[in-house]
Amino acid sequence: MDLAKLYRPSHFNSWQFIAFTGLLMSGGAELLLRYVVRRPLPTGYGWLYVCWAALFVVGALVNLFGKPAEPGHHHH
Repeated sequence: MDLAKLYRPSHFNSWQFIAFTGLLMSGGAELLLRYVVRRPLPTGYGWLYVCWAALFVVGALVNLFGKPAEPGHHHH
């Protein structure tokens, strides 16, 4: 089992990459709202992190335990 698939962005699958990007963007937006705009966060904003984390976990499970694609065979 290649655990680098859990922490190395170059080994992420699409689902992990989307979740990782979502976490970064949500965190950046939270910092802007709190410290630059100085507005309270919208109600339920914290649930974004839960959703991104859940998506990352699902993607990680698929990445770790899913069947690898056949090399050299590309579907269109």
